[in-house]
Amino acid sequence: MSADRETLEVYNARAGDYAQTMGRDPAAMASLRAFVARLPKGGRVLDLGCGPGSWARAMLEMGFEVEATDASDAMVAEASKVEGLAVRKAVFEDIDDVARFDGIWANFSLLHAPRAAMPDHLARLYRALKPGGVLHVGLKEGTGERRDRLGRFYTYYTVAELTGLLADLDMVTDDLREGADKGLDGEVAGWFTLTARKIVPDTEARTDTA
Repeated sequence: MSADRETLEVYNARAGDYAQTMGRDPAAMASLRAFVARLPKGGRVLDLGCGPGSWARAMLEMGFEVEATDASDAMVAEASKVEGLAVRKAVFEDIDDVARFDGIWANFSLLHAPRAAMPDHLARLYRALKPGGVLHVGLKEGTGERRDRLGRFYTYYTVAELTGLLADLDMVTDDLREGADKGLDGEVAGWFTLTARKIVPDTEARTDTA
């Protein structure tokens, strides 16, 4: 999660409201099922910007090993109520794992970071994935950076912009989904989600088949 102070203040104050509204989006659930279908059985997943832990709970119930992070104290407290979930307070810059996760679920969390910081954040997630690992990203669709009426900071992206950033990391993207929903601020906004795979280097592929 971003370290933006105003954004964190909103989530700290509205964590309970957010917990009640999450998990009702069928498009997001379809994305979740498509995401986990690409993971090895019982694989390790990072829920980046986990909020109250709704998606992390679902993945735990599916049999995955889940670690979760969020920068909001209140969201960490909410997510910590999920039995069996390892939760820690962290901002995006704290992700320094190397080849640890089979999958990373970044569902509408990276949109709170400034556009200039996105290449570094994606590079960190790339390093944190195992070869062949899968990254799910959800963002609001559009251009520019601005705050919503609650004061949360948002960066808006086009599909082409995000796929370009992922291509720079030699990641292959698919499973594009688009829609529009009413957010915590009461505004209807367009969004998209997609997945990207970390390509297995040729040398490793040859070793695996030797």
